[in-house]
Amino acid sequence: MASEKKSTIMFNNKNLHVIFLPFFTSSHIIPLVHAARLFSARGVRSTVITTVHNALIFQSSVTNDIVKGHPISIRTINFPSSKVGLPVGIENVNSVTSLDMTTKLFIGMSMLQKEIEQLIRDLAPDCIFSDMFYPWTVDLADELNIPRLLFYPSCFLYHSMFHSLKVYEPQKKVNSESEWFLVPNLPDQIMMKRSQVSEHLKTKTGFGEMIEKIQESEKRSYGLVHNTFYEIEPAYVDHIKKIKGPKVWHIGPLFQFFIGENREKGVYEKNNCLSWLDDQRAESVIYVCFGSMVKFPEAQITEIALALEESKQPFIWVVRKRGNDQEIRGLPQGFEERIVRGNMGLIMTGWAPQVEILEHPAVGGFLTHCGWNSVLEAVVAGVPLMTWPLYAEHFYNEKLVQLLGIGVGVGADVWNPSFEIISPIIEKRAFIEAIQILTDGSAIGANIKRNSRELATKTKKVVGEGGSSVNELTTLIEELKAVKLARKP
Repeated sequence: MASEKKSTIMFNNKNLHVIFLPFFTSSHIIPLVHAARLFSARGVRSTVITTVHNALIFQSSVTNDIVKGHPISIRTINFPSSKVGLPVGIENVNSVTSLDMTTKLFIGMSMLQKEIEQLIRDLAPDCIFSDMFYPWTVDLADELNIPRLLFYPSCFLYHSMFHSLKVYEPQKKVNSESEWFLVPNLPDQIMMKRSQVSEHLKTKTGFGEMIEKIQESEKRSYGLVHNTFYEIEPAYVDHIKKIKGPKVWHIGPLFQFFIGENREKGVYEKNNCLSWLDDQRAESVIYVCFGSMVKFPEAQITEIALALEESKQPFIWVVRKRGNDQEIRGLPQGFEERIVRGNMGLIMTGWAPQVEILEHPAVGGFLTHCGWNSVLEAVVAGVPLMTWPLYAEHFYNEKLVQLLGIGVGVGADVWNPSFEIISPIIEKRAFIEAIQILTDGSAIGANIKRNSRELATKTKKVVGEGGSSVNELTTLIEELKAVKLARKP
């Protein structure tokens, strides 16, 4: 049964009403909800549909928007935990601890489709703003005779590369996994190894079938919305518009519209990592985080720990415990005690205020898996990257980092089919060398830092008045309003 969070907002039926439907993982939920909040701040009646526990991720932010008088609401539905055999509260990809739980989560999500469809029919919106992983929303939009926007929380370079790999299949024309090839028909010369290419672009997979459905829904959608911005990849924005048509909008970095919000909520008081950073030298700290889903083998954890200790650089390392483990498996004996005793760094096993950490002047480098949200957050902060792509579109994002000259790779070459990392172990020396490039004053490191600062300066402007993303957002909303008026009987 769906429920609505109560608010004192009186909605005007004349206002444009948009339904926002996020996928059940934080990397998709947060940017899509940011989009909903931006729409509501511009007078659009915005409704986010999700499950009860997923709503907790962003409830406080939406509540603050309501207090400010923004027309936004949350409609929650109950996740069928008992029917799929999951504990109550496990409603998000980030909260599962095994592939079996992931399968059950996806089954539960599919069971919610009919209920979500009926709720949207009852709400009678003017537009559906749908995450990419709900291709079925295009059928519902056709039924309701309203536009459907497909949301991609990803960059244009990735989609450009994907298109070339799918159409020209250069990855199938090489003789081995380790052989380099040129990705054709791109604005830049980009080389890849077959081992770096997503599995569904090399052979038929279940995920590949889902991607096919998503791309079919693209063709029937009103348009596509991306969480990126023109200045970071102008050639690829233009390239995609030539391939997919003009109804493609870039309105990111979406989180940048809300920088400072956590500080206002007292994040500084809640997290001692920010106070610890205050005592560190400028650009000296290495921040290490691979998102909330990555699960490394113990041997890889050992190599990361040894590298951080031997580098002699202060660090913050966000590392997840496995399942119900009470400790982090794979840490060298006595590692945590030595780190604490020498005040060498911080190990965080829970939530970390990543945006605030990256914005801190003490942070001088970010070892990352190249998730797109993480790349954007580093770009906005002007922090150089040490890239270690693992799965999903990470290797494609690394290519953009390389083109921009804002990072150094650790030598990862093998794409993983899931967040359970099975690729070859990256040894400590690779991490130490990447850290040294950013900290030893070399010409290469200085150039990376300069490029990062210059790009950050450009980025600051895109969410301000007259900025490219603000202009795109305004254009999109006005176009949707025009479509609503044209539909009037």
